[in-house]
Amino acid sequence: MKIGILGGTFNPIHIGHLILADEIRQVCGLDKVFFVPTNVPPHKDADDIIESFHRLGMVKLAVEDNPYFAVSDMEIKRGGRSYTIDTVKAFKNLYPKDEISFIIGSDLFKYLDEWKDLPEIIDMVKFIVARRPGSFDSLPSHIETLDIHTVDISGFEIRERIKNNKSYRYFVPEKVVSYIEKNKLYR
Repeated sequence: MKIGILGGTFNPIHIGHLILADEIRQVCGLDKVFFVPTNVPPHKDADDIIESFHRLGMVKLAVEDNPYFAVSDMEIKRGGRSYTIDTVKAFKNLYPKDEISFIIGSDLFKYLDEWKDLPEIIDMVKFIVARRPGSFDSLPSHIETLDIHTVDISGFEIRERIKNNKSYRYFVPEKVVSYIEKNKLYR
């Protein structure tokens, strides 16, 4: 089986995440893409991040109708700061015979050299960087890049829209809109 891992804060999950995962799944022939919400991201200010159970709940709602998508709560259950090396090791233990790819957007690629135990991660998984056309000149051989359709949406923009009582309806799946409204998130 060919597995993709898409980690992130998902604060909140939005259609850009879903399009990215689906495009990469199709182009790379992945059998399953696992969305893995972080518990506490190592490189972000945690003050603006809602509780992990809310982010996990929204991710589950966003992907529940897609048979190629799944959700893993391993980073949340592990607690503390979330590091890619720990998640990759856990997936390698769960799926020892499968090919595992780690999916990142071009926005995270520029921080890749700062990742904990990067050489070990590179030995265990294939990196797939989703990029906007023309966003990189040359890359190391262990990085596969794919030009994908992009939607210029960010979690920050969605949170700001919610705080300012602006519509965000088509930025996230309808079930996620309902979850945010019901739980009065990002107000």
